[in-house]
Amino acid sequence: MPITSSAQKTLRQSLKKRKHNLSYINKFKKLRTQIKKLVSAQKKYEAKAILPSIYKVLDKGAKEKVFKKNTSSRYKSRITLLLNKK
Repeated sequence: MPITSSAQKTLRQSLKKRKHNLSYINKFKKLRTQIKKLVSAQKKYEAKAILPSIYKVLDKGAKEKVFKKNTSSRYKSRITLLLNKK
């Protein structure tokens, strides 16, 4: 455990940031699995309805530096390719 007060504060901040970042990561993972299930079940229109919410999560995550910008773009393009391929 941290001893100095500044180290204690850093620990509190990092735990708070981790909780915030995990919320974006978990939202993205949940939506990605939903889309993959819908695509495998060949429900293309339902999957396309979820696509804007994935874009929103990725863009907000990139804006708040949860995801890097290029990583966010890569995820978006691969999910779109997955939908267009089937």
